[in-house]
Amino acid sequence: MPQALAAHTTPSEPSSYEAALEELEQLIARIESGQLPLDQMLSGYQRAASLLAYCRQQLDAVQDQIQRLDDGALQVWSQE
Repeated sequence: MPQALAAHTTPSEPSSYEAALEELEQLIARIESGQLPLDQMLSGYQRAASLLAYCRQQLDAVQDQIQRLDDGALQVWSQE
């Protein structure tokens, strides 16, 4: 039984937003190719959902930090 549990371990959390985005893009390409067996497609979809949630969390955290820096009011970016 322990071997069956080892086969279903949870993938590690990405090291960064960029790493998660890169892995997500690769997973989407593999899923869309239609070349994956059904079980791999399902696990790929689950991993993609997890990566997407991670990316959204990271973006929300950055947006919150920016809002705090700007005293709660986002500023329009101007290159002038």
